[in-house]
Amino acid sequence: MTATLRQATGPAHTRIYGYGAARGENVVPNDDLIGPIDSSDEWIRQRTGIATRVRASHDTTAIELAAAALGEAIERSGIRPDQVDAVLVATISNPRQTPSVSAIVADRVGANPAAAYDLNAACAGFAYGIAQADALIRAGAATYVGVVGAEKLSDIVDPADRSISFLLGDGAGAAIVGPSDTPGIGPTVWGSDGSKADAVTMNHTLTAFRDGQAPWPTLRQEGQTVFRWAVWEMAKVARKALDAAGVEPADLAAFVPHQANMRIIDEFAKQLKLPDSVVIARDIETTGNTSAASIPLATHRLLTEHPELSGGLALQIGFGAGLVFGAQVVVLP
Repeated sequence: MTATLRQATGPAHTRIYGYGAARGENVVPNDDLIGPIDSSDEWIRQRTGIATRVRASHDTTAIELAAAALGEAIERSGIRPDQVDAVLVATISNPRQTPSVSAIVADRVGANPAAAYDLNAACAGFAYGIAQADALIRAGAATYVGVVGAEKLSDIVDPADRSISFLLGDGAGAAIVGPSDTPGIGPTVWGSDGSKADAVTMNHTLTAFRDGQAPWPTLRQEGQTVFRWAVWEMAKVARKALDAAGVEPADLAAFVPHQANMRIIDEFAKQLKLPDSVVIARDIETTGNTSAASIPLATHRLLTEHPELSGGLALQIGFGAGLVFGAQVVVLP
């Protein structure tokens, strides 16, 4: 007689318990970057809404940023580090191909021997991580999951590149996801379009660099392609996430889009017909675009500046290189 396998099951619902953040140590104003791209402070502000961005010191890596952010998230969540049984780090700037940032970070925050793996979904990475944490917990594969978006993008920018270099900053944002008596994370609407892989990409491969055929690979983007895709296609995804969660724009307390460009954020708000009561995250103005870290960093700032948002609903949406996208409605801790 064949034995019947047991299958794990978990709680019906999950929620976010708390956020943590770590920003690069150095504030970099536009005037420090305009020389190599033959630009101006006014041009950058008009096109992107960025006045300054934060960048990490030479010896700080995505690992240090991720560990600091997750440590704060654990402390704010009121759980012990050893209760975190899975750590997911979304990043495109691990200083090494292997081992994962997540395994090192899990050990540094006291969560060893948590399951640990990295996600490469660029600016949608945090939304992807929240979707996976929710699924892991409800499937009984974990109880408390640390989700981190961590980037040191200053390592992979060319100061003379006009397409993306002036946008990027360094930082990490983290959240603890755990079981809940009521729904705290709505259904995720996510996907990809690999036919547009060249819209945001590295300009060279590591093997070409190794073989002396190309310089150190850095990020590039087709600005107009990405802008149009984000404005028109991602507004549709945001609406789908609201519909999937069964809520209306007026039900939201906050809107936290990926901090890619202030013009994109403003256009989102217009297309979604967000009422004035919805607080919109605009962390990009002083932090810059931090890819996978941007949504949790922006949420952390919103909750610090607007504690009254606690318990309200937030729509978050990430989108970027791949091209990939992910969105869900969450209850703010």
